[in-house]
Amino acid sequence: MKILLDEGVPKIIQRRLRELSISNVEELGWRGIKNGALLDLMTGQFQILITTDKSLPFQQNLKKRHISAVIIPSNDVPSVIELLPQIESALAVISPGQAIEITGMN
Repeated sequence: MKILLDEGVPKIIQRRLRELSISNVEELGWRGIKNGALLDLMTGQFQILITTDKSLPFQQNLKKRHISAVIIPSNDVPSVIELLPQIESALAVISPGQAIEITGMN
């Protein structure tokens, strides 16, 4: 499973979850690409997008592209660090076309 971090999502996820195949839009030169075009670029290369964009599943057809999304509530690094176990759990169970929104601490 290949994972892409959306623009603005802290790279701490990439650094802390090293056992996963995670890239970010900046290193791919995809910065500034809007959601629909970004998802089109992802198709066939990545299976999961981690984003803070809560409206993504309502505005884009994830199922058609066979891409999933994990939506985190904030790009605040300390908050994201606290959510890493939930992010990792979501990544383990997510299905193609599904969006899982992480709302905060359990």
